[in-house]
Amino acid sequence: MKSSVPLIILSIITSSFSTYGQMITGTWKGKINRQKVEVKIIQNGDSLTGTSYYYESVNNYRRYSIKGYFDQQTNSAVWWDDQLLEEKSGRFSISVPGKVPLLSRADFNCPGDGKMMLDGKAGKKDDEGNIKGDVDLDKIPHSEFPDEWDFVIDNYTSGTNDPDIIDSINHISKKTPVAEAPATTVVVASPEPTPVEEKKIQPVEKTVRPVEKPREQPAPVTKSIIPVKAPTIEEKFTSREKVFIKEIPVSGDSIELRFYDNAEVDGDSISLFLNDVLLFQHIRLTGKAYSIKLAVSDLKETNELTMVAENLGAIPPNTSYMVAIVNNQRHDAYLASTEGSSAMIKLTKK
Repeated sequence: MKSSVPLIILSIITSSFSTYGQMITGTWKGKINRQKVEVKIIQNGDSLTGTSYYYESVNNYRRYSIKGYFDQQTNSAVWWDDQLLEEKSGRFSISVPGKVPLLSRADFNCPGDGKMMLDGKAGKKDDEGNIKGDVDLDKIPHSEFPDEWDFVIDNYTSGTNDPDIIDSINHISKKTPVAEAPATTVVVASPEPTPVEEKKIQPVEKTVRPVEKPREQPAPVTKSIIPVKAPTIEEKFTSREKVFIKEIPVSGDSIELRFYDNAEVDGDSISLFLNDVLLFQHIRLTGKAYSIKLAVSDLKETNELTMVAENLGAIPPNTSYMVAIVNNQRHDAYLASTEGSSAMIKLTKK
């Protein structure tokens, strides 16, 4: 019996290391939409951040910051190229890797022997309905493109998984300027000075005019300022055009809706209307999900869920990323609202 104790301890330690190893945080290499790519993914709660390199060589690539979300229940990930951070071209490069930012959806698989894969589909970021290209990535131990995320990945299980550290690195990475071609300096020879002829200055006669008596100014007119009352959220809802985004089938007992800020977290806040009735208001969008649940029994056969912008934040328009969980299936949509329009989703019972 004594000899079995060390084996049990060794088994627990091995299992612990295996659990840490089987995480989506890390460096991934392969192809997305037939382009060679290296993606560094960092998990922060259920959000994803990091960077993507579309490349032909280490001297010819485009680098984007990425954003996305990871569902631990289904082991599925969604991420997209958010902001172009850097582009570098080789001297004799013909191709332009990563010219169009992409959106990828993939399943996180661990078939065994330490191998981890992300397999799925990808398409243009601004054309969500046209997801055709393949995602085929393998997790690798080391990156060919060193950057600030390597420190987070290498020490993720030792403390750099702290959200404050990840947010700080994310802020630093987005300050990386996009590389441009070096400016050419042109040296122009100064011309020899041309001799200037001396001219005699003739005295100018001054004419003295009498000073006119200032006219009396009329008394200022005082205007009364009438304060303008800001429209209520109900008035904003009725006055703005509804823009249909997509239809989501619903079934089961309940559905869960999660809302995130789709761009920079800049103070966007929204209200939600269900079938023309105010459901929730003053929802502040951040990088973490704002979740609500709806009972399917309370819904009609066809329902309209409308997102109304209460403000436009610091960076208009007001944009959010919505995830709907229905019977453990994930549906997502990008919603944008302005002072003239609101985004509308249809929830239909099947």
